[in-house]
Amino acid sequence: MAAPNPGPKGPRVGVFVCYCGKNIAGTVDVKKVAEAAAGLPGVVYATTHEYMCSDPGQELVKRAIREQRLTGVVVAACSPSMHEVTFRRAAQEAGLNPYLLEIANVREQCSWVHEGPAATDKAVRIVRAMVEKVKGNHPLTPVEIGHSRTCLVIGGGIAGIQAALDVADAGFDVILVERSPTIGGRMAQLSETFPTLDCSQCILTPKMVDASRHPKIRILAYSEVEEVTGFLGNYRVRIRRKPAYVIADKCNLCGECAKVCPVRVPNEFDQGLSERAAIYIPFPQAVPSSYTLDAKNCLGLVPLTCGECAKVCEAKAIDYDMQEEIVEEEVGAIIVATGYDLYPKEAMAEYGHGTVPDVIDGLEFERLLSASGPTKGQVRRPSDGKVPREVVFIQCSGSRDPELHKPYCSKICCMYTAKHALLYRHNVHDGKAYVFYIDIRAGGKDYEEFVNRAMEDDRILYLRGKVAKVFREEDKVMVWGVDTLTGKRIEIRADLVVLAQAMVPAEGTWDLARKLRIACGSEGFLKEAHPKLRPLEALSAGIFMAGAAQGPKDIPEAVAQASGAAAKAVGILSADKLVHSPEVAEVDEDLCSGCKLCAPQCPYGAITVDEVAHVNEILCESCGTCVAACPSGAMSLRNCQDEQVVRMVQAALAEG
Repeated sequence: MAAPNPGPKGPRVGVFVCYCGKNIAGTVDVKKVAEAAAGLPGVVYATTHEYMCSDPGQELVKRAIREQRLTGVVVAACSPSMHEVTFRRAAQEAGLNPYLLEIANVREQCSWVHEGPAATDKAVRIVRAMVEKVKGNHPLTPVEIGHSRTCLVIGGGIAGIQAALDVADAGFDVILVERSPTIGGRMAQLSETFPTLDCSQCILTPKMVDASRHPKIRILAYSEVEEVTGFLGNYRVRIRRKPAYVIADKCNLCGECAKVCPVRVPNEFDQGLSERAAIYIPFPQAVPSSYTLDAKNCLGLVPLTCGECAKVCEAKAIDYDMQEEIVEEEVGAIIVATGYDLYPKEAMAEYGHGTVPDVIDGLEFERLLSASGPTKGQVRRPSDGKVPREVVFIQCSGSRDPELHKPYCSKICCMYTAKHALLYRHNVHDGKAYVFYIDIRAGGKDYEEFVNRAMEDDRILYLRGKVAKVFREEDKVMVWGVDTLTGKRIEIRADLVVLAQAMVPAEGTWDLARKLRIACGSEGFLKEAHPKLRPLEALSAGIFMAGAAQGPKDIPEAVAQASGAAAKAVGILSADKLVHSPEVAEVDEDLCSGCKLCAPQCPYGAITVDEVAHVNEILCESCGTCVAACPSGAMSLRNCQDEQVVRMVQAALAEG
């Protein structure tokens, strides 16, 4: 339907209203909205279409732009986060500056939340407001900038290693930062992996070696990211390298230093089930392959108290004068793969509060099962070293408990508990294994079959119910629970209890997120830009996430996400120029007094102030905080001026 022509010099706006199947048309009278739009000042064309985002819908927009000589377009459809890019690209193909097209959100903000005549009335008001906005818009040109071609990967677990290898294989330099003395992460601690029961070291170690030998990858182990500044394509990173006090190129791994060290402390790699010296290598296949002197537990370096390790080191690899180092690098993209920790069993008062020595968590049991673990693969109780004949596995320990612990499902526990019980039965043939579960969640390829194998072939007794209490009685661990299928009380005199603790973000995740200026969710995991359409991206451009840093994941999912994040990073690194939306804040220098009120309010650090304020267009994300903070009215958003906003409000509130 055509509207009155306002004349060649006036605005010529086209309005296109989408039915979106029944998403919009189910509650909104789409034709009535188009008819109302046709009568608005400046609107010369208004029509409807079943699916505006379809190729025919886009062609309709393009054809109208050319034939009606439109100077502005309003598409009344879904959220601009869904299809604004789609329609702006169509407008550009038709010869219209893309920033002269706006989306009127009549789906999420109207049809989905209203019913009856009120929905149509609100849709009309939204369209009226956006017509006023587009009439005040100006043609804009995207901001272009050069960039670094190096990628920073934070975290050296399997996700970080995979991401680093994929980026490096694409031909770009990678800096892989790991806070531990070795890469490998949690996967290195596992005995075998479900559902195929591969030895974790056998499939992980080749990846670690590939990363260490790749000419494009530089591994900075025993290091932490100190500070991140800059913006998409041009991040400047300060990395703090802790001194290992051992020269890696000289160390020949003879191990004599560890033998003579008089200090013994709990071994973190074995989850405290064994001891290590103050000078140590986390595990035999560690990368970098070198010993590290733990200054915190050493008898003393300043002044030197012991020095026994240096006396026996024939390679002269120990350097007590090694200093902390600050490394500064320019990077174009960042991938965060910081992994996970386990919810501390000390938080589970009902399960022994971490005080019963024969109540352990899943990672501790992994170390007992591992051939390189403290018991060389033999399952033995921590308290007395005896082989446990009855083992109780408790699933959802700390998970799915919104009242006391963590409300979410940790996703991998059903599978690794089945693996633990199965491996225990293979290890202790006459042992009995009991699994308390709420329900079974085994959603991966061959996962359901794996759980069935544990139940049927290995005769593991699954008890549907909750454990109420775990406590010590003489040399036994008493487990009290209830079978929710029968209502009967269950009491088991166990030798060992294994808790499937909830997965939680790795220590330091929140602090790192603050340095990167990215968000965390309510449980501390990194927050993606959109859970469905942008699951790998942070809201800060150029920063991606992989693995359990974003939420509980198994190994295949972590590896797949790592490759996806790497592909996203390569997309940035391979571009000739980076492009950013020009719809950003700008400063009227004639009005700016240099008061500096705007700069600390900017959540993206996009504003600097000398005599007047300056906006970094690449960093600015158009949030408008600076505009609200400016007392002199010097700050404004392009294509969202105060006058436009006033006219939009007036149009939305107008009667008729």
